[in-house]
Amino acid sequence: MLVLVPMNSEEVQEAEITKVFEAKTWAQLRIEEGELVEVLHNEKFDGFDNWSEAVVVSSDAEPVMQFMEMSMIVLVAHTQKSIDDIVEAYLFRELHDIAY
Repeated sequence: MLVLVPMNSEEVQEAEITKVFEAKTWAQLRIEEGELVEVLHNEKFDGFDNWSEAVVVSSDAEPVMQFMEMSMIVLVAHTQKSIDDIVEAYLFRELHDIAY
């Protein structure tokens, strides 16, 4: 599964999720067989070679219609900030569907 996350830095160990319009970079997380396999970065959310299947945002108030129009699953990380926390929450199904 390819999961897209707006981040405030390309430094994987220090980066935290940020608001969609404040993203300095977008991280595309490749999660396979229960583990994080690869982290790619791009300035644009649609600039990756492979299409992301899901996007994780930081709150229910984020503008997500563009992702939904691209048939992405939209998940919300209310308390998770780092890539490791987001991956763990994704694997344990602790990320929430967006509330309207």
